[in-house]
Amino acid sequence: MRIGLLTEGGYPYVSGDARLWCDRLVRGLGQHEFDVYALSRSQHQEDEGWIPLPPNVRRVRTAPLWAVEDDEVILGRRARRRFTECFGELATVLSGASGGAPTAAKGPSEGTSTPEADRFANALYGLAELAREEGGLVGALRSETAVRTLERACRAPGAHRAAREARVPDLLAVAAHLERVLRPLSLDWYEDAGLGAVDLCHAASGGPAVLPGLLARHFTGVPLLVTEYGVRLRTHFLTAPDAPPAVRSLLAAFHGRLAAEAYARAEVVTSGNTHARRWQERCGADREKLRTVYPGMDARPFAEVGESPECADPDTLVWVGRVEPGKDLVSLLHAFAEIRKRQPKTRLRIVGTPAGSEGTAYLGHCRTLAAQLFPDEAEGPHADGDNPVSFEEIGGPELPALADAYASGAVTVLSSVIEGFPISLVEAMLCGRVTVSTDVGAVVEVIGGTGLVVPPRNPRALAEACVALLRDPERRARLGAAARARALELFTVEQNIEAFHGIYLEIVSRAPIRRVVLDEAGAPLPFAVPAEDHVPIRWAAPSPSLVTRDGPGWATGRPVRATTPAPAPAPEGAR
Repeated sequence: MRIGLLTEGGYPYVSGDARLWCDRLVRGLGQHEFDVYALSRSQHQEDEGWIPLPPNVRRVRTAPLWAVEDDEVILGRRARRRFTECFGELATVLSGASGGAPTAAKGPSEGTSTPEADRFANALYGLAELAREEGGLVGALRSETAVRTLERACRAPGAHRAAREARVPDLLAVAAHLERVLRPLSLDWYEDAGLGAVDLCHAASGGPAVLPGLLARHFTGVPLLVTEYGVRLRTHFLTAPDAPPAVRSLLAAFHGRLAAEAYARAEVVTSGNTHARRWQERCGADREKLRTVYPGMDARPFAEVGESPECADPDTLVWVGRVEPGKDLVSLLHAFAEIRKRQPKTRLRIVGTPAGSEGTAYLGHCRTLAAQLFPDEAEGPHADGDNPVSFEEIGGPELPALADAYASGAVTVLSSVIEGFPISLVEAMLCGRVTVSTDVGAVVEVIGGTGLVVPPRNPRALAEACVALLRDPERRARLGAAARARALELFTVEQNIEAFHGIYLEIVSRAPIRRVVLDEAGAPLPFAVPAEDHVPIRWAAPSPSLVTRDGPGWATGRPVRATTPAPAPAPEGAR
């Protein structure tokens, strides 16, 4: 099987999101071939390069979302009119002037307007067809015409309040965002030698990564699989809280409509947990298409610690993760101050690196707070003892590996106020450690009944749960063993790969054969693709592997030709 893996800011880049997940999937399905179509997010990501690719990756094509040169396409009068009509229809749906939902597409149970979904789809594919005919729409999407069209839609009768109040800077911001997200429309990835040659498109995330899959399905009929470990609409709400209301509303409407279109066209939609699945349903996904496939973790680095239930210090709490405000280490420090009153020997190890400049500032704030909460024990020349709170990173002499961090304590704590799929909890579970965590994201789904859960932003409840486990070693051992068993059953790489392999076969088994095989004379060869075409056995010598790093404009290949030898003539008597 030949799979087109679609990513945005992820695989195969060294610093990409979901890089490990995609790499494990590709390597685990070595019997299949992968063509990777990657959208990069920054110059820094491009400069860092790719991770080593396995031999079953036949081709890699990239395109930037962070910067783009003008395609120098000049639209004629008729093409300009078509662009204005299609982009105007898209803007009208987003502004709500046509009666659509102002912030997100609603699910079927909530009265989704089918004509609204059709209008969005017609506008989207109309722009894609125009881009294909003209050679691109980069200049048009960045033009003053696009901004004025968006403004007319926001001022039209029936537009929702946030759109009507949009100012010129808001309209420019929205137009710039739409141009960036819609750049895949101008790529030449959808010909027979590109995505038209794959058996299945697998979008590894929502947003721009879905667009190549939608267009491949629209132009060549390639089936689409959408995987989301974080729903883009939810990410938009979390990452743009300070944006003007008009910008938030219009972009939320776009991401909601795009998600609904992707869910409607995809054969199967998978989520990493039921928390993301509920968001997908809210955006209009059909429940019959939804599957939950948990992220796969490599259990081998944690095997030695997990099989040895003894901990280095039964009076130590451990926090592991990226240091950022959403992890709410402030509440953890206040909870630890309460824990120290009841268990004076307890220590807290905060293990992690700051996430960007915001994380660095937050780490400094947490260090200052720790020194203020424990002034008599702070480090320094006049201190009476070591501070019970330590801030460390993986790779030092005491914590050379990630598993050593979890092994250094009796209880692993998670204090987040925002969380998707809690990777650190799964790692702690693989190490056989009991956990105390806040009830956010997919936390309850991950730990099941193997740990304690408390409300977020509640230091007192967090302290009481930690004290209860610190005082009961038998309970810690029992819950830790159950946690490890649950993690090995649900959250390993093997179960993730097996689940996607089954989904691939299911989708392809329902998809018709689309490729035309030609004989040596160039004529169509009937019945050239047997049912065994999708069995992972090579009946002929494979073609040379091709991995290129070219951008838009690669050469169009020729149709696939039959490689099996011609049958020998039958004996005279058998004719």
